[in-house]
Amino acid sequence: MAGLRVGVADLRRHPGQRQIIERDVELDGVEVSTAAVPSGSPGHLDVVLESLSDGVAVSGRLSVPWEGPCRRCLEQTSGVEVVELREVFSDSPVDDDLLSIDGDVIDLGPVVRDAAVLALPVAPLCGEDCLGPDPDHFPVGTGDGAERAVDPRWSALDELRFDPGVPDPLE
Repeated sequence: MAGLRVGVADLRRHPGQRQIIERDVELDGVEVSTAAVPSGSPGHLDVVLESLSDGVAVSGRLSVPWEGPCRRCLEQTSGVEVVELREVFSDSPVDDDLLSIDGDVIDLGPVVRDAAVLALPVAPLCGEDCLGPDPDHFPVGTGDGAERAVDPRWSALDELRFDPGVPDPLE
């Protein structure tokens, strides 16, 4: 994600100082199996960088536009998800929860990409009142009225009958 490297040299000279970053970000190629960010539709990043004694805290929001098929009616639907961002960049990260500062630059690209992927809906829904597929557009049956042919290897099972009056020998 180009354009998300931010210089923090001036910010870090004054612990407690804040810097606001608000911009549109390209999210092309961000997708999960059921939803994707539409090509050419930017997300919107609105974060505050705060200088800490040993790093930079990033907090704010990312708005992620998405589109995908509704899980009930299969029609194309879209929306915008808003995800909260909270990350800490450190000079010398001691665990995996902290990201590193590269010189006097932090790269928000991986943070934004991860947040965008996690914001996409796994099972998109066009509306809570969606009734499901239109039977005229997506017929439920085959429509020809013919029964499916039974595999001859399973034909012996057709002769089995359940008699509720007979006790189960396995009990």
